[in-house]
Amino acid sequence: MIRKIIKIDEDKCTGCGLCIPNCPEGAIQIIDGKARLISDLFCDGLGACLGNCPEGAIEIEEREAVPYNEKEVMKTIVKQGKATILAHLTHLKYHGEDGYLKDAIEYIKENNIDVNVLNDNSDIPNHQHHEGGCPGARAMDFRKPVEEEENGETEIKQPSQLRQWPVQLHLISPTATYFKNADVVLAADCVAFAMGNFHSDYLKGKSLAIACPKLDNDKEVYVEKISAMIDQAKINTLTVMIMEVPCCSGLLQIAKMALEKSQRKVPIKVITVSLKGDVIQEEWI
Repeated sequence: MIRKIIKIDEDKCTGCGLCIPNCPEGAIQIIDGKARLISDLFCDGLGACLGNCPEGAIEIEEREAVPYNEKEVMKTIVKQGKATILAHLTHLKYHGEDGYLKDAIEYIKENNIDVNVLNDNSDIPNHQHHEGGCPGARAMDFRKPVEEEENGETEIKQPSQLRQWPVQLHLISPTATYFKNADVVLAADCVAFAMGNFHSDYLKGKSLAIACPKLDNDKEVYVEKISAMIDQAKINTLTVMIMEVPCCSGLLQIAKMALEKSQRKVPIKVITVSLKGDVIQEEWI
């Protein structure tokens, strides 16, 4: 069939791998130093990877291709945990791919996979839009009426649980003393602003690194730094906290790439946070 599918310009591709965490279907791998589409049936042609190539090596074309197969994609995605599954479902819903979404939910139910989804998809985050653009950048207003906000005020001041500086992943030294044998939180930039209880419930007693998988450059440096934390600083655990928007799942993929690169193995917990600061999923992977 003739359909839309990605095309990778091998002459432009440097093999940096930044496109990989942003492909919800796992259709791209680095092979012989270049990003390659591993199979037509894994690419839905929606272009989630396009804006993450610094060389502009990826574009969408229309050509003869094997039909995209949602259930084959799900076989791969379920191995990566609940956060990746949720990001994939959100990606499909955002693009209005109701047929693919139905197939994905059928696969989840047929195989008794531990992800809560309703038949009407109402519990999958809704990122449908009319003005275009990334779902993570869609404007939403969470303000309550003035009287409700005033009634919710409290005079209790909560102390910061931050134990170090700097915290941005590009700036930190992965072998700093505060990372040695520590429990580490790797949080997407927006998490602490969405969660009112971030410091008291998730940061207390832990070391911190923050990053944005969509906007930050040189993400391969992030993989190296996290790998150094694991092997050299010998961190105890790594908790990856991400927002529910699809692009944020890239931070989990970066952490997984670092773990694969490392000699030591440490447990990773992933916590997915809603735009209003609620925990959607929490699991060890």
